[in-house]
Amino acid sequence: MATPPPPPQEEGRLRYMSGGLGNSLSSEAVAGSLPRGQNSPLLCPLGLYAEQLSGTPFTAPRARNLRTWLYRIKPSVTHEPFHPRHPPHRRLIGEFDRTTTLATPTQLRWRPTDLVPREEAPLDFVDGLYTVCGAGSSFLRHGYAIHMYPIPLTCVYAANKSMDGCAFCNADGDFLIVPQQGRLLITTECGKLLVPPGEIVVIPQGFRFAVDLPDGPSRGYVSEIFGTHFQLPDLGPIGANGLASARDFLSPTAWFEQDHRPGYTIVQKYGGELFTATQDFSPFNVVAWHGNYVPYKVVTFLAGLVTDLLSHYDLSKFCPFNTVLFDHADPSINTVLTAPTDKPGVALLDFVIFPPRWLVAENTFRPPYYHRNCMSEFMGLIYGIYEAKADGFLPGGASLHSCMTPHGPDTKTYEATISRSDANEPSRLSGTLAFMFESSLIPRVCQWALDSPSRDLDYYQCWIGLKSHFAHDNGQATSKEEPADEDNTK
Repeated sequence: MATPPPPPQEEGRLRYMSGGLGNSLSSEAVAGSLPRGQNSPLLCPLGLYAEQLSGTPFTAPRARNLRTWLYRIKPSVTHEPFHPRHPPHRRLIGEFDRTTTLATPTQLRWRPTDLVPREEAPLDFVDGLYTVCGAGSSFLRHGYAIHMYPIPLTCVYAANKSMDGCAFCNADGDFLIVPQQGRLLITTECGKLLVPPGEIVVIPQGFRFAVDLPDGPSRGYVSEIFGTHFQLPDLGPIGANGLASARDFLSPTAWFEQDHRPGYTIVQKYGGELFTATQDFSPFNVVAWHGNYVPYKVVTFLAGLVTDLLSHYDLSKFCPFNTVLFDHADPSINTVLTAPTDKPGVALLDFVIFPPRWLVAENTFRPPYYHRNCMSEFMGLIYGIYEAKADGFLPGGASLHSCMTPHGPDTKTYEATISRSDANEPSRLSGTLAFMFESSLIPRVCQWALDSPSRDLDYYQCWIGLKSHFAHDNGQATSKEEPADEDNTK
C-alpha cells in the first residue's frame, strides 16, 4: 500500500511503497505492464523485455535470496563496450592495502568543507565522492569503504551539479547515503526518491541511478559494503517492537523515460575504478517491476529540523530505547541497520544514530563513557551539537576512532556534567543528530584524508585538559606491597 506523497515539490509529487527492506513489492507505471503468473513469458505485456537483477547468488537460502524482475523498453545490455574513465577518479578506491592507504591508531577529526557554487568547481555526485577510509577488498567481496561528498580536502570540492545524461552503477557493493546539507533527488531503475537531510537512502549493488540537486550544492556521507547487504538488527530482549520499523522503509513506485537519448553515459564502479559505456537510451526505462531487491529510503530520525533549505519536518520514526534507572546504555541500542558477518553478533558495518531523546538515568554520567572498542567508529554530525563534544565536532565534519583507540567526552563536557546541580533530573536531549558507522574491520585511511587542510591536527587537545579528581585522606595512595625503605629493597 502506497504511503501518502510528500508535499508538492518542483520535482513533482512522488509516491512510495512502505516495507521496502526485504519485502516483496511490485509496481507498474502503466496498468497491465506486469506479467501475470510468471516472470519471463514468451512475449511480455506491451512488448517489454524481462530482465532479472540478482542481489544474491541464485542458490542463497530462500529467506536471504534477493532479486527483482525489471520490465523495460530496452534491456540494459544494449550499450557500447566499457572503457576506463578519463580522467580517472584517483580518490575513489576499493582496495585497502599498503599501496594506497595507511594504518594509524591516532584519533582523527575533520572539519566540514565549504559548499561552492557550480561555476567555481562543477562536480556531480560521482566526481564529488572521495574515499576517506575503509578495510578489505571489493574484489574479495569482503570489507567496506567510507566516502564523503565531498571529503574535506580543500574548500573547492563540492557536489554542486546534477547528473545530466549520465547514470552511475556500483558493481562493488551497496551504498548507504546520509545527506547532511541539501536534498538529493535520486532516480533509480525502480523509480524516484527524494531524500532530504534527516533521511537516509540505500542503493543496492548493481542498480543504476542518477543524483539531482534540487537545492543546489550538497554534502554528506556514504558508506559502502562489499559482499553483503544491510538488514534490520535483531531485537533480542527488546521484543517485537522498537528501533527501526520495517514499514518505515520506503521504496519508489515505477517511473520511466522513453525518449531516445544518444550518447547517454553509464559510469560503472568496478573494483574501485570507474569505467564508462555509452548507449542511445535512458537506463530508467523500466515500466514495471516486482521483487525484494530494490532501493529504499527511511525516515528514521528527523525531528523538528529547520534549515535554510528545508521546511519544518516532524518525521521522527526511529523508536529509541534507553536506560530508565542507572548507567549509560551501549550505543548498539541505537542501531538502525546492520550488515552482519558470519560470526553472530559481529557486524561488517553497523549504522547507528544518536537522536533526540530523554535522559533519565539516576546517579549516572549520562554522556557516552570513556572507552576502547574492538570495533572501529566513524562518526558524522547532521545538525546540532554532539552530546560528548562541546567544541570542534561540527555538522558536516567527521571523526574516526579506530580499534582499541581510547576516546570519549572532551574536557569541557566532562567537567560540565559532573558539576551540574540537576544531574539527576530528567532532561531532554534535543536539537542534535549524530550517527556512527561501526565496523569489526580495522580501517586504513587514505593519504589525502590525512593530508587534508580540513583535518583537525589539534583534536587530541580536547582531552589534554582532563585532570585528576582522585581524592584520599592523606592526599596519596600507598600500596601495602611498596618497599618501606631502601633496606627492604635489598
